[in-house]
Amino acid sequence: MAPIIALAILALAIILERFWSLRRQEVLPPGLGEEVRDWARGRELDPKHIDILRRNSPLGELLAAGLDVRHRPREIIKERIEDVGRHVAHRMERFLNTLGTIAAVAPLLGLLGTVFGMIEMFLDILTAGVGDANRLAGGIGQALISTAAGLCVAIPAVIFHRYLRGRITGYVVEMEQQATALLDALEEEPSATPGKPPRATKRSKA
Repeated sequence: MAPIIALAILALAIILERFWSLRRQEVLPPGLGEEVRDWARGRELDPKHIDILRRNSPLGELLAAGLDVRHRPREIIKERIEDVGRHVAHRMERFLNTLGTIAAVAPLLGLLGTVFGMIEMFLDILTAGVGDANRLAGGIGQALISTAAGLCVAIPAVIFHRYLRGRITGYVVEMEQQATALLDALEEEPSATPGKPPRATKRSKA
């Protein structure tokens, strides 16, 4: 039971941390993509603002990667965004492999505990005989507790593992859409009125 309890605590910590880190306003700040596109159309691209944008959020990091090579051909800009996007997605999936491992291992540990309990019970029967049937039933029930505990840890871990992966996949798709829109904006003619720096300058975490 001790390893199962430890896994339960670890799984809970991972779930809470990922829910906090994967808040939508932290990954995809509202309106940031549109502001960066307006900024790009105005050709007012200050390297200092790009650095602030990079530290702003995962979406900001992705858009900043495209702005860094904005003078290159579209294919090169796209490749840079894809390279950075893989790193961003990998960071968003932090600890999810551990959560998936917990979901797979917890029921096995529970089954192992039950097997050990049953072996111990049958060795007692071999030594002292069957004795009281109620006591035998109680021993079997006690041995099954570890299996139940393992399943109680594994089932929520599987649910949250799949849910968090689905949330990350949705974020990645939206970031790809924002990156494509930025590529289109960079190819447009400069606008008559320079765009304002994105709101990232107010949300810097530096």
